[in-house]
Amino acid sequence: MIRAGIIGATGYGGKELIRILSRHPEVEITSLTAKLDAPVSISEVFPFFRGKVDMTCHPFEGTGVILPQVDVIFLALPHRVSMEIAPEFLARGKKVIDLSADFRLKDPEVYEAWYKVAHKERHLLENAVYGLPELYREKIKTASLIANPGCYPTSIILALAPLVREGRNPVELDDIIIDSKTGISGAGRSPSLTAHFPEINEDMLAYKVAGHQHTPEIEQELSNLAGRAIKITFTPHLVPITSGILSTAYLRLKKKIQWEALSVIYQDFYQGQPFIRLLPERTYPRVKNVVGTNYCEIGWQIDERTSRLLVISAIDNLIKGASGQAVQNMNLMFGFDEETGLK
Repeated sequence: MIRAGIIGATGYGGKELIRILSRHPEVEITSLTAKLDAPVSISEVFPFFRGKVDMTCHPFEGTGVILPQVDVIFLALPHRVSMEIAPEFLARGKKVIDLSADFRLKDPEVYEAWYKVAHKERHLLENAVYGLPELYREKIKTASLIANPGCYPTSIILALAPLVREGRNPVELDDIIIDSKTGISGAGRSPSLTAHFPEINEDMLAYKVAGHQHTPEIEQELSNLAGRAIKITFTPHLVPITSGILSTAYLRLKKKIQWEALSVIYQDFYQGQPFIRLLPERTYPRVKNVVGTNYCEIGWQIDERTSRLLVISAIDNLIKGASGQAVQNMNLMFGFDEETGLK
Protein backbone atom coordinates (compact mmCIF):
# COMPACT_ATOMS: atom_id res chain seq x y z
CA MET A 1 0.00 0.00 0.00
CA ILE A 2 1.48 3.36 -1.01
CA ARG A 3 0.67 6.66 0.66
CA ALA A 4 -0.52 9.48 -1.59
CA GLY A 5 -0.95 13.18 -0.95
CA ILE A 6 -2.68 15.84 -3.02
CA ILE A 7 -1.78 19.52 -2.92
CA GLY A 8 -4.58 21.51 -4.53
CA ALA A 9 -7.29 19.08 -3.43
CA THR A 10 -10.19 21.55 -3.70
CA GLY A 11 -9.99 22.09 -7.48
CA TYR A 12 -11.66 19.97 -10.14
CA GLY A 13 -8.44 18.07 -10.79
CA GLY A 14 -8.07 17.44 -7.06
CA LYS A 15 -11.64 16.16 -6.84
CA GLU A 16 -11.02 13.61 -9.60
CA LEU A 17 -7.77 12.50 -7.97
CA ILE A 18 -9.59 11.91 -4.68
CA ARG A 19 -12.39 10.03 -6.46
CA ILE A 20 -10.01 7.71 -8.31
CA LEU A 21 -7.44 7.18 -5.53
CA SER A 22 -10.08 6.55 -2.85
CA ARG A 23 -11.14 3.37 -4.70
CA HIS A 24 -7.62 2.33 -5.75
CA PRO A 25 -6.77 -0.98 -4.03
CA GLU A 26 -3.05 -0.16 -3.69
CA VAL A 27 -3.33 3.43 -2.40
CA GLU A 28 -4.12 5.17 0.87
CA ILE A 29 -4.74 8.92 0.68
CA THR A 30 -2.83 10.32 3.65
CA SER A 31 -2.73 14.07 2.98
CA LEU A 32 -5.08 16.63 1.43
CA THR A 33 -4.05 20.29 1.36
CA ALA A 34 -5.12 23.39 -0.53
CA LYS A 35 -5.11 27.16 -0.37
CA LEU A 36 -7.50 27.53 2.58
CA ASP A 37 -7.99 29.82 5.56
CA ALA A 38 -8.88 26.93 7.89
CA PRO A 39 -9.21 23.13 7.79
CA VAL A 40 -12.39 21.81 6.19
CA SER A 41 -13.88 18.39 5.58
CA ILE A 42 -13.44 17.40 1.95
CA SER A 43 -17.08 16.28 1.94
CA GLU A 44 -18.08 19.87 2.70
CA VAL A 45 -16.11 21.08 -0.29
CA PHE A 46 -17.46 18.26 -2.49
CA PRO A 47 -20.68 16.74 -1.06
CA PHE A 48 -20.17 13.87 -3.50
CA PHE A 49 -17.73 12.41 -0.95
CA ARG A 50 -20.17 12.26 1.99
CA GLY A 51 -19.95 8.84 3.57
CA LYS A 52 -17.19 7.85 1.14
CA VAL A 53 -14.13 9.95 1.94
CA ASP A 54 -14.05 11.25 5.51
CA MET A 55 -10.89 13.33 5.46
CA THR A 56 -9.93 16.85 6.44
CA CYS A 57 -8.33 19.11 3.88
CA HIS A 58 -5.76 21.34 5.57
CA PRO A 59 -4.34 24.71 4.56
CA PHE A 60 -1.04 24.25 2.77
CA GLU A 61 1.66 25.58 5.08
CA GLY A 62 4.76 24.17 3.42
CA THR A 63 6.07 20.71 2.66
CA GLY A 64 7.41 19.85 6.11
CA VAL A 65 4.22 18.36 7.55
CA ILE A 66 3.39 16.44 4.37
CA LEU A 67 6.79 14.90 3.64
CA PRO A 68 6.76 12.06 6.22
CA GLN A 69 3.16 11.15 5.31
CA VAL A 70 3.54 10.36 1.59
CA ASP A 71 5.34 8.20 -0.94
CA VAL A 72 3.92 10.11 -3.90
CA ILE A 73 2.61 13.65 -4.10
CA PHE A 74 0.20 14.95 -6.73
CA LEU A 75 0.54 18.67 -7.43
CA ALA A 76 -2.86 19.87 -8.69
CA LEU A 77 -1.69 23.46 -8.71
CA PRO A 78 -1.69 26.46 -11.04
CA HIS A 79 1.18 26.93 -13.45
CA ARG A 80 4.19 28.71 -11.89
CA VAL A 81 3.44 27.30 -8.40
CA SER A 82 4.57 23.67 -8.69
CA MET A 83 8.21 24.55 -9.35
CA GLU A 84 8.32 26.13 -5.88
CA ILE A 85 7.14 22.93 -4.19
CA ALA A 86 8.43 19.94 -6.18
CA PRO A 87 12.17 20.20 -5.38
CA GLU A 88 11.85 19.50 -1.66
CA PHE A 89 9.79 16.35 -2.23
CA LEU A 90 12.27 15.13 -4.82
CA ALA A 91 15.21 15.84 -2.52
CA ARG A 92 13.60 13.59 0.10
CA GLY A 93 13.14 10.72 -2.35
CA LYS A 94 9.43 11.18 -2.97
CA LYS A 95 7.74 10.63 -6.32
CA VAL A 96 6.16 13.79 -7.77
CA ILE A 97 3.38 13.94 -10.36
CA ASP A 98 2.81 17.53 -11.44
CA LEU A 99 -0.45 18.38 -13.20
CA SER A 100 0.71 21.90 -14.10
CA ALA A 101 2.88 22.94 -17.06
CA ASP A 102 5.98 23.73 -14.98
CA PHE A 103 8.02 20.72 -16.13
CA ARG A 104 6.48 19.86 -19.51
CA LEU A 105 8.63 22.03 -21.74
CA LYS A 106 12.25 20.97 -22.03
CA ASP A 107 13.48 24.39 -23.13
CA PRO A 108 13.18 26.82 -20.20
CA GLU A 109 13.26 29.79 -22.55
CA VAL A 110 10.19 28.49 -24.35
CA TYR A 111 8.46 28.09 -20.98
CA GLU A 112 9.38 31.63 -19.98
CA ALA A 113 8.16 33.05 -23.30
CA TRP A 114 4.72 31.40 -23.05
CA TYR A 115 4.13 31.52 -19.28
CA LYS A 116 5.70 34.94 -18.67
CA VAL A 117 7.74 33.92 -15.64
CA ALA A 118 11.32 32.82 -15.05
CA HIS A 119 11.73 29.09 -14.50
CA LYS A 120 13.37 28.70 -11.09
CA GLU A 121 14.19 24.99 -11.34
CA ARG A 122 15.74 24.62 -14.78
CA HIS A 123 17.96 21.78 -13.58
CA LEU A 124 14.90 19.55 -13.06
CA LEU A 125 13.66 19.84 -16.65
CA GLU A 126 16.15 17.35 -18.06
CA ASN A 127 15.04 14.53 -15.75
CA ALA A 128 11.30 15.29 -15.80
CA VAL A 129 9.44 12.70 -17.90
CA TYR A 130 6.52 13.79 -20.04
CA GLY A 131 3.69 11.67 -18.66
CA LEU A 132 2.01 10.37 -21.80
CA PRO A 133 2.18 6.58 -21.28
CA GLU A 134 1.40 5.78 -24.90
CA LEU A 135 4.71 7.42 -25.84
CA TYR A 136 6.94 7.20 -22.75
CA ARG A 137 5.82 4.14 -20.79
CA GLU A 138 9.30 2.76 -20.08
CA LYS A 139 10.71 6.12 -18.99
CA ILE A 140 7.71 6.71 -16.71
CA LYS A 141 8.38 3.43 -14.89
CA THR A 142 11.71 4.69 -13.55
CA ALA A 143 10.86 8.40 -13.18
CA SER A 144 10.78 10.45 -10.00
CA LEU A 145 9.21 13.55 -11.56
CA ILE A 146 6.32 13.29 -14.01
CA ALA A 147 5.15 16.27 -16.04
CA ASN A 148 1.52 15.30 -16.55
CA PRO A 149 0.43 16.47 -20.03
CA GLY A 150 -2.12 19.19 -20.66
CA CYS A 151 -5.65 18.25 -21.70
CA TYR A 152 -5.56 19.70 -25.22
CA PRO A 153 -2.09 18.23 -25.92
CA THR A 154 -3.25 14.77 -24.79
CA SER A 155 -6.15 14.77 -27.22
CA ILE A 156 -4.07 16.17 -30.09
CA ILE A 157 -0.80 14.27 -29.66
CA LEU A 158 -2.60 10.94 -29.36
CA ALA A 159 -4.60 11.71 -32.50
CA LEU A 160 -1.52 12.59 -34.55
CA ALA A 161 1.35 10.53 -33.15
CA PRO A 162 1.01 7.56 -35.55
CA LEU A 163 0.96 9.95 -38.53
CA VAL A 164 3.97 12.11 -37.75
CA ARG A 165 6.51 9.59 -36.47
CA GLU A 166 9.80 9.70 -38.28
CA GLY A 167 9.98 7.66 -41.46
CA ARG A 168 6.30 6.64 -41.40
CA ASN A 169 4.32 9.82 -42.00
CA PRO A 170 1.78 9.90 -44.86
CA VAL A 171 0.96 13.59 -44.27
CA GLU A 172 2.61 16.94 -44.95
CA LEU A 173 4.19 18.05 -41.67
CA ASP A 174 4.20 21.74 -42.61
CA ASP A 175 0.42 21.98 -42.93
CA ILE A 176 -1.29 20.92 -39.69
CA ILE A 177 -4.41 22.74 -38.48
CA ILE A 178 -6.16 21.78 -35.24
CA ASP A 179 -9.54 22.85 -33.90
CA SER A 180 -10.44 21.82 -30.33
CA LYS A 181 -13.50 22.32 -28.16
CA THR A 182 -13.53 21.93 -24.40
CA GLY A 183 -16.06 21.89 -21.59
CA ILE A 184 -16.22 24.65 -19.00
CA SER A 185 -14.45 22.62 -16.29
CA GLY A 186 -11.28 23.24 -18.27
CA ALA A 187 -11.41 26.82 -17.02
CA GLY A 188 -10.96 25.62 -13.42
CA ARG A 189 -13.14 25.97 -10.34
CA SER A 190 -12.41 29.61 -9.55
CA PRO A 191 -15.28 31.84 -10.76
CA SER A 192 -14.71 33.83 -13.95
CA LEU A 193 -16.90 35.90 -16.22
CA THR A 194 -16.20 33.73 -19.27
CA ALA A 195 -17.28 30.54 -17.49
CA HIS A 196 -20.27 32.17 -15.77
CA PHE A 197 -23.42 30.22 -16.73
CA PRO A 198 -25.39 33.14 -18.26
CA GLU A 199 -22.32 34.09 -20.32
CA ILE A 200 -21.48 30.69 -21.83
CA ASN A 201 -24.91 29.00 -21.91
CA GLU A 202 -26.28 28.81 -25.47
CA ASP A 203 -22.99 30.21 -26.73
CA MET A 204 -19.51 29.09 -27.77
CA LEU A 205 -16.36 31.04 -28.37
CA ALA A 206 -12.80 30.81 -29.60
CA TYR A 207 -10.20 32.04 -27.12
CA LYS A 208 -6.45 32.60 -26.97
CA VAL A 209 -6.49 32.40 -30.76
CA ALA A 210 -2.98 31.89 -32.18
CA GLY A 211 -1.61 32.14 -28.65
CA HIS A 212 -2.72 29.27 -26.40
CA GLN A 213 -0.01 28.17 -23.96
CA HIS A 214 -0.46 24.49 -24.89
CA THR A 215 0.83 25.17 -28.41
CA PRO A 216 4.56 24.72 -27.65
CA GLU A 217 3.83 21.54 -25.70
CA ILE A 218 2.04 20.02 -28.70
CA GLU A 219 4.80 21.17 -31.06
CA GLN A 220 7.53 19.79 -28.79
CA GLU A 221 6.08 16.29 -28.72
CA LEU A 222 5.10 16.14 -32.39
CA SER A 223 8.60 17.37 -33.30
CA ASN A 224 10.17 14.65 -31.15
CA LEU A 225 8.12 12.03 -32.98
CA ALA A 226 8.88 13.44 -36.42
CA GLY A 227 12.59 14.01 -35.84
CA ARG A 228 12.24 17.57 -37.15
CA ALA A 229 10.62 20.83 -36.09
CA ILE A 230 6.85 21.03 -36.49
CA LYS A 231 4.66 24.09 -36.10
CA ILE A 232 0.88 23.93 -35.91
CA THR A 233 -2.10 26.23 -36.20
CA PHE A 234 -4.22 25.62 -33.09
CA THR A 235 -7.55 27.21 -32.15
CA PRO A 236 -9.30 26.24 -28.89
CA HIS A 237 -13.00 26.84 -28.23
CA LEU A 238 -15.12 26.89 -25.08
CA VAL A 239 -18.50 25.14 -25.35
CA PRO A 240 -21.37 24.89 -22.83
CA ILE A 241 -20.77 21.38 -21.51
CA THR A 242 -19.16 20.49 -18.19
CA SER A 243 -16.42 18.09 -19.29
CA GLY A 244 -14.84 16.70 -22.42
CA ILE A 245 -12.62 17.70 -25.32
CA LEU A 246 -13.25 17.07 -29.00
CA SER A 247 -10.28 17.81 -31.26
CA THR A 248 -10.25 17.77 -35.06
CA ALA A 249 -6.98 17.89 -36.97
CA TYR A 250 -6.80 18.78 -40.67
CA LEU A 251 -3.79 17.36 -42.53
CA ARG A 252 -2.76 17.35 -46.18
CA LEU A 253 -1.94 13.90 -47.55
CA LYS A 254 1.32 13.35 -49.44
CA LYS A 255 -0.41 10.93 -51.83
CA LYS A 256 -3.56 8.88 -52.15
CA ILE A 257 -4.09 6.41 -49.34
CA GLN A 258 -6.94 4.11 -48.34
CA TRP A 259 -8.75 4.21 -45.00
CA GLU A 260 -7.61 0.63 -44.35
CA ALA A 261 -3.94 1.57 -44.79
CA LEU A 262 -4.32 4.31 -42.18
CA SER A 263 -6.01 1.80 -39.91
CA VAL A 264 -2.92 -0.42 -40.13
CA ILE A 265 -0.72 2.55 -39.13
CA TYR A 266 -2.89 3.31 -36.09
CA GLN A 267 -3.34 -0.32 -35.05
CA ASP A 268 0.41 -0.88 -35.25
CA PHE A 269 1.22 2.21 -33.19
CA TYR A 270 -1.38 1.62 -30.48
CA GLN A 271 -1.22 -2.15 -30.17
CA GLY A 272 -1.67 -3.13 -26.53
CA GLN A 273 -2.52 0.39 -25.33
CA PRO A 274 -5.36 -0.10 -22.82
CA PHE A 275 -6.88 3.37 -22.99
CA ILE A 276 -6.94 3.95 -26.75
CA ARG A 277 -10.11 3.23 -28.71
CA LEU A 278 -9.70 3.22 -32.49
CA LEU A 279 -13.09 3.51 -34.16
CA PRO A 280 -14.41 1.74 -37.27
CA GLU A 281 -14.69 3.52 -40.62
CA ARG A 282 -17.25 6.35 -40.68
CA THR A 283 -17.65 6.16 -36.90
CA TYR A 284 -16.39 9.24 -35.10
CA PRO A 285 -15.54 10.10 -31.49
CA ARG A 286 -18.17 11.63 -29.24
CA VAL A 287 -17.59 13.34 -25.92
CA LYS A 288 -20.43 11.34 -24.31
CA ASN A 289 -18.54 8.12 -24.98
CA VAL A 290 -15.49 9.12 -22.94
CA VAL A 291 -16.70 11.44 -20.16
CA GLY A 292 -16.00 9.82 -16.80
CA THR A 293 -13.34 7.52 -18.28
CA ASN A 294 -9.61 7.46 -18.99
CA TYR A 295 -10.14 6.57 -22.65
CA CYS A 296 -9.15 8.45 -25.77
CA GLU A 297 -11.30 7.71 -28.81
CA ILE A 298 -9.80 8.31 -32.25
CA GLY A 299 -11.44 8.23 -35.67
CA TRP A 300 -10.45 9.54 -39.10
CA GLN A 301 -11.81 10.19 -42.56
CA ILE A 302 -10.20 10.95 -45.92
CA ASP A 303 -11.57 13.89 -47.89
CA GLU A 304 -10.60 12.77 -51.39
CA ARG A 305 -11.93 15.96 -52.96
CA THR A 306 -9.36 18.12 -51.14
CA SER A 307 -6.67 15.47 -50.49
CA ARG A 308 -7.01 16.10 -46.78
CA LEU A 309 -7.14 13.73 -43.85
CA LEU A 310 -9.38 14.61 -40.90
CA VAL A 311 -8.49 13.01 -37.56
CA ILE A 312 -10.90 13.40 -34.63
CA SER A 313 -10.27 12.53 -30.99
CA ALA A 314 -12.25 12.78 -27.76
CA ILE A 315 -11.20 12.62 -24.10
CA ASP A 316 -12.48 13.69 -20.70
CA ASN A 317 -10.36 16.77 -19.98
CA LEU A 318 -10.36 16.09 -16.22
CA ILE A 319 -9.52 12.40 -16.45
CA LYS A 320 -7.39 11.31 -19.43
CA GLY A 321 -6.57 15.01 -19.78
CA ALA A 322 -5.47 15.36 -16.13
CA SER A 323 -6.18 13.22 -13.05
CA GLY A 324 -6.83 9.83 -14.64
CA GLN A 325 -3.64 10.09 -16.64
CA ALA A 326 -1.82 11.10 -13.45
CA VAL A 327 -3.00 7.89 -11.76
CA GLN A 328 -2.08 5.90 -14.88
CA ASN A 329 1.43 7.34 -14.50
CA MET A 330 1.48 6.51 -10.78
CA ASN A 331 0.54 2.91 -11.55
CA LEU A 332 3.50 2.61 -13.90
CA MET A 333 5.90 4.29 -11.45
CA PHE A 334 5.03 1.86 -8.65
CA GLY A 335 4.75 -1.30 -10.73
CA PHE A 336 0.97 -1.71 -10.53
CA ASP A 337 -1.18 -2.87 -13.40
CA GLU A 338 -1.63 0.23 -15.55
CA GLU A 339 -5.43 0.03 -15.45
CA THR A 340 -5.75 -0.29 -11.67
CA GLY A 341 -8.38 2.11 -10.30
CA LEU A 342 -9.19 3.41 -13.77
CA LYS A 343 -11.72 0.88 -15.04
